[in-house]
Amino acid sequence: MSNKQLDVQIMGQSYILGCPEGGEERLLAAVAKVDVAMCKIRDAGKIKARDRIAVLAALNLAFESPEAPSSQPVAATAVPDITPESQQRLTQLLKRLDQVLEQDGQLI
Repeated sequence: MSNKQLDVQIMGQSYILGCPEGGEERLLAAVAKVDVAMCKIRDAGKIKARDRIAVLAALNLAFESPEAPSSQPVAATAVPDITPESQQRLTQLLKRLDQVLEQDGQLI
């Protein structure tokens, strides 16, 4: 089975992604879902760094997946009624994430 390349955009940035033949529709749906999730977080205005937005969007999407025990987002930064305590906790979590990534560049 050969791979096809698709040019897609996420948050206004172009990416060329490999895609197996016949998987174009599924990949484009996934790209659209990621784009919406990242744009929601960016538009909430609390987080500016693209890598942080990507991590939060990935966590939210993974948590919302059918295999997840619940459909409530973990890092719901786009929710307008987020409490100051939750925002502070999220900020602390992001700082810890930054520290780990600065040390060795890997989460695990």
